[in-house]
Amino acid sequence: MAARTRQLEDTALTIRAANEASWENLQKVLSSTAPANCQCQRYKMRPKECLVRTSVEERAHRLRIQTDPATPDAEATTGLVAYLDGEPAGWCAVEPRTAYIGLVRGGRVAWTGRSEDRGDDSVWAVTCFVTRARFRRRGISRALARAAVEFARDHGARAVEGYPMTTSNAVLDELHVGTEGTFAAAGFTEVSRPSPRRVVMRIDL
Repeated sequence: MAARTRQLEDTALTIRAANEASWENLQKVLSSTAPANCQCQRYKMRPKECLVRTSVEERAHRLRIQTDPATPDAEATTGLVAYLDGEPAGWCAVEPRTAYIGLVRGGRVAWTGRSEDRGDDSVWAVTCFVTRARFRRRGISRALARAAVEFARDHGARAVEGYPMTTSNAVLDELHVGTEGTFAAAGFTEVSRPSPRRVVMRIDL
């Protein structure tokens, strides 16, 4: 994906595919909050695996492979990294929905009250946002959500989904899935509300 530059509060914002960003920059973002321990592997655990029983080192190793520039482009679609004035500022996980094994196998939030084909790889999902503390409240997540839609479209997606919180009053560990407002600003609309605090939002391309 070619680098995309936007203006955000009179500051240059560049968003790159994860395999176009350095590992060090990605870790600068992820180490700023709880996902440092997750390394964006929560929904990618294999059958019979458990996130908390997998070491942080192993999770990081998997993410490094997933974002390795040597990985074929069709597979290196784990996420996007946002840079603000050249500094790594945020992360967004976006892939075909089928890449999130845990989401496909379980994921009550994603499937309650819906009759979706879980094996449809033309539907993509945005599962995680991270913004470094000093860059928060500057629209990073909203810019990443918009870029995720463009990225998915460029890679042949026919739709993109998200599973955000309905309130911004959630604790930080919960907000990694994004907020309803973040997705709405990127053009997503509600398709189901599996719980009072979670909503499924989607944009058809």
